[in-house]
Amino acid sequence: MAGTSGGFDWTRLLLWAVLLGLAGFFLAPLYVMLATSFKSMDEIREGSLLALPHLPTFEAWTKAWSSACTGTDCNGLQPFFWNSVWMVIPAVAVSTVLGAINGYVLTQWKFRGSETLFALMLFGVFMPLQVILLPMSQVLGYLGLASSIWGLTLVHVLCGLPSTTLFFRNYYAALPNELIKAAMLDGAGFWRIFWRIVLPLSTPILVVTLIWQFTQIWNDFLFGVVFSSTDSKPLMVGLNNLANTSSSVKEYNVDMAAAMIAGLPTLFVYIVAGKYFVRGLTAGAVKG
Repeated sequence: MAGTSGGFDWTRLLLWAVLLGLAGFFLAPLYVMLATSFKSMDEIREGSLLALPHLPTFEAWTKAWSSACTGTDCNGLQPFFWNSVWMVIPAVAVSTVLGAINGYVLTQWKFRGSETLFALMLFGVFMPLQVILLPMSQVLGYLGLASSIWGLTLVHVLCGLPSTTLFFRNYYAALPNELIKAAMLDGAGFWRIFWRIVLPLSTPILVVTLIWQFTQIWNDFLFGVVFSSTDSKPLMVGLNNLANTSSSVKEYNVDMAAAMIAGLPTLFVYIVAGKYFVRGLTAGAVKG
């Protein structure tokens, strides 16, 4: 066998070494953040950046959560975190459900102009977000939702709809038409077919869409800083304010703990459901 000597596969060893080296390089910033967040400021000043904490402490995490200053407010990231939670849950749920219905209609209940409508919706996937800031602010003001969590939720639903529609449309294009036709012959209507047949077959693409939407909305900064007020700012805006708040001593451990708090929800989602992500993305890639 090529690359072997005396029964030992040197090619495989080299491959593993390269992969482990790249993984270590990629994970090094995360390690530095995590290790620094458990150190005291004295240990940070006196020790090495890569050294493990000698006396791990949660003091920086506690301060980042409940008492760190984000501008003139010193209540930590806690209010920003809950603002993001109340925004993300309905935005992800609504945009996913609407995307599923759109994909179902555009593949199984086609009408004249449906392909043109889908092509127009695709513009929303590639459109720069900065383009919609002014018209969206005018719409939110007209609806009375400006500078509110519900206004931010609406923005994310509308901006996420093209992506969710694309995901479900491509997935549903690979479903056998015979299932739908057989259900129609048995007297099933639009909604019954959707809830009883199509949706139970949609688990892979549902997971993909939920992960995608959650990540995009949770990590958003642009909409959060433009369309929110003091009481409705999401977590990423609070993190930015905390990191840029000037004080007599720069507390790197608090900044790192705050960054970890902001990143833990998305990290948890990918750890729990990440294996379904690629599987769902490729499920509808062979047709449509």
